[in-house]
Amino acid sequence: MAALDAEALRAALVAPAGAYAALDVVDTTGSTNADLLATADAADRTVLIAESQTAGRGRRSREWVSPPDAGLYLSVLLRPDGVPPARYGSLALVAGIALVRAARHAGVTAALKWPNDLLAGTSMRKCAGVLAEVDGGQHTAVVVGIGLNVGPLGIDVPPGPGGLPATSLAEEGGSGDRAEVAIALLRAFDEAERSWRDAHGDLAAAGLLAEYRSHCSTLGQRVRVEMPEGHDLQGIAIDVDTDGRLVVDAAGTARTVSAGDVVHLRGA
Repeated sequence: MAALDAEALRAALVAPAGAYAALDVVDTTGSTNADLLATADAADRTVLIAESQTAGRGRRSREWVSPPDAGLYLSVLLRPDGVPPARYGSLALVAGIALVRAARHAGVTAALKWPNDLLAGTSMRKCAGVLAEVDGGQHTAVVVGIGLNVGPLGIDVPPGPGGLPATSLAEEGGSGDRAEVAIALLRAFDEAERSWRDAHGDLAAAGLLAEYRSHCSTLGQRVRVEMPEGHDLQGIAIDVDTDGRLVVDAAGTARTVSAGDVVHLRGA
């Protein structure tokens, strides 16, 4: 698969014609999130894309397998003035919406497993994940990392949390053109993030909460939530609230979950 053309991507995405301040493509790095978090003077809306990552990671410091030429491994640094830092975490849901839009552009029907796993095609296998991280406690920047499987994976990728097997857009019958998908994804993220920022991080006011709910396959499911504290919560996922938290009906009591791994208990 051809390497990404940084100049062509800049022409499509970087100001003045595009929405981003800067965009770079590197052959390989440890983690695009880590690289941007370490760049103190990076401008708002700076994009870094890697052809491969040696230390890609997902939520709860899990490894994200990043085989060369098969996927998009990118991060966007944002400085969302006017948005309370407490709402930065909802950017992961904003990125999830952008992923659904980009998958649709590529010809693949997709859904979201709360909070931000993209499940693609009729197989409903994991195709992408998102990790949002705030800079070193300063709360002046947040980096949103996205790993999206585009072309055939070509290797055995270990299942994610809950045993979800991996897939890619191409394996679900969609476009395997990484440049086309990168442009569609970053344009979709730009549109959704601007709505989020203009609404001061309020998903509902931005018109994004209803869209997220409509794509969230977790809602209505019996689920087991593996909590960061080490215990599990079981019940029916009944809502996603205005802060992007999952609401679970656990034996008649509504419990709100801000973080955790969700397993869909189909047939339970």
